[in-house]
Amino acid sequence: MRPRLGTGIGWRPEIADGIGELPGIDWVEVVAENVCPDHLPDALERLRARGTTVVPHGVSLGLGDASRPSPARLARLAWVAEALGTPVVTEHIAFVRAGGLEAGHLLPVPRTWDALDVLCENVRIAQDALPVPLALENIAAVVGWPDEELTEGQFLTELVERTGVGLLIDVANLHTNHVNRGEDPATALDTLPLDALAYVHVAGGVERDGVWHDSHAHPVPPQVLGVLELLCNRTEPPGVLLERDEAFPPVAALAAELDDIRAVLTGARHG
Repeated sequence: MRPRLGTGIGWRPEIADGIGELPGIDWVEVVAENVCPDHLPDALERLRARGTTVVPHGVSLGLGDASRPSPARLARLAWVAEALGTPVVTEHIAFVRAGGLEAGHLLPVPRTWDALDVLCENVRIAQDALPVPLALENIAAVVGWPDEELTEGQFLTELVERTGVGLLIDVANLHTNHVNRGEDPATALDTLPLDALAYVHVAGGVERDGVWHDSHAHPVPPQVLGVLELLCNRTEPPGVLLERDEAFPPVAALAAELDDIRAVLTGARHG
């Protein structure tokens, strides 16, 4: 049984005080690499004191890398998870380094059988090192790799079946892949193992010259809310989280976006 998280928001220092004022926030997600549990910001400590769940979200493990995950990175992530008392740790289905070089970005893993084998082994290593369950996020991509052998649904289903890992489904990324790669969100959702769903990300973006940019700096558009509705009509997500990383709006605007998300959750049929 996946933990019931409720409705949350990505915790960022720029909106830390505002998050404390938002009604109905059940949990927050923090970038794991930016957290020092021995010295948590006062605003985050206040949230924890009132019972708000804090979930660490990693960005640097590189589970899709050809190399094995760094033991030091895994040890630190495990330490953060234990210190925060979190029910789950999340990361990305991505690679971030190769040949000794750091990309500084989440890059899509080729959907091939060979890449899947490497990813699964890296996920197992991470699972063994972490004190709580691991869930992985689908990422956005501008283009796809040539000669891919699996659809996203097939790739993620194989990953879940082989490792038992949970899924963090980002509906904004499904919309991004629809615009940039021609992948239909409804078809993708129909083929995803939604029984492995840990929680959902919702975020804004912008289209420029026919390319969707997953900016996390714009309001959540109707198209992304539409993908959330498609997902919620198939299953009831254990948690939904609003992400914002730049161009932070007033608290009232964030509250309105959260209300839009809650309206979708309330109106969904839950398949």
